[in-house]
Amino acid sequence: MSAENTKTVANLDMQEETFIPSLNMWQKALQRLRRDRTTLTAMAVLLIFGLMALFAPFISETIFGVDPIEQDLRNNYAPVFSEGHILGTDELGRDQLARLLYGAQISLGIAFAAAILSLVIGIVVGVFAGYYGGILDDIIIWFITTLNSIPGLFLLIIITAVLSPSPLTLVLIFGLLGWTGTTRLVRGETYSIKEREYAIAARASGASDTRIMFVHIVPNIFSLLVITLSQAMGGLILAESALSFLGFGIKAPLPTWGNMLNNGLDYLRRGPHLVILPGLLITITVLCLYIIGDGLRDAFDPKIAD
Repeated sequence: MSAENTKTVANLDMQEETFIPSLNMWQKALQRLRRDRTTLTAMAVLLIFGLMALFAPFISETIFGVDPIEQDLRNNYAPVFSEGHILGTDELGRDQLARLLYGAQISLGIAFAAAILSLVIGIVVGVFAGYYGGILDDIIIWFITTLNSIPGLFLLIIITAVLSPSPLTLVLIFGLLGWTGTTRLVRGETYSIKEREYAIAARASGASDTRIMFVHIVPNIFSLLVITLSQAMGGLILAESALSFLGFGIKAPLPTWGNMLNNGLDYLRRGPHLVILPGLLITITVLCLYIIGDGLRDAFDPKIAD
């Protein structure tokens, strides 16, 4: 073998050894998230809150031996770290820790379920509007514009005043009223994606419209939908808390962070912890959700250099 051929083979071997496969969008996003300590911290805090809400009966009744509805008028307004009540008691002597845990179950459950419902409706309506366009798109945009022209809080108050404000009712109300933003986002992305090469190729190969929409278009905007879901949950927690704070949400004795905050205002001087604790939990949860949404947006942004 000549010296020139030997050199060529050596160069090829070196290129094979230094070859690094390219990362796809999800791998790059996970790589960026691992370096984003703020977003990871927010995710960890939200995970802890979710687990505490999920295991509320076990934590309150088995570990601490307290009940969220058991009253003890001889021990009302107990301060934080009092004997038998780590986070104190309310005006009826009910344990504040147990009520916060059960309140987290309802508040977080309503926010998550309503966000999923609004996301599903927004995806379906948005992808149909963007894919078919024409008169269907005009009707959908007209309806969205009309619905968004009504003040959101005013509309929620009217509906909850007419209907019985149970957790299921609030999920349906929030879900059926909160899909417009997702629809606009999905509609705009669908307009762009349906004209790209892979969508045109799928159409030319005989794929049905439904397959193109939900196999070729929706998966390509999934990263945007994850961001939308996290931000929608933060807004829904604030909406539920605002309704309960105004007295139009979930009624006592069923605890939510919003009605606990509203109820605690009447006893602010005697039990400041009745206001501080639910208000702090609402603030931390919403802040974590918005931090996660912002972090996911940066992680999936292709313009950000690694």
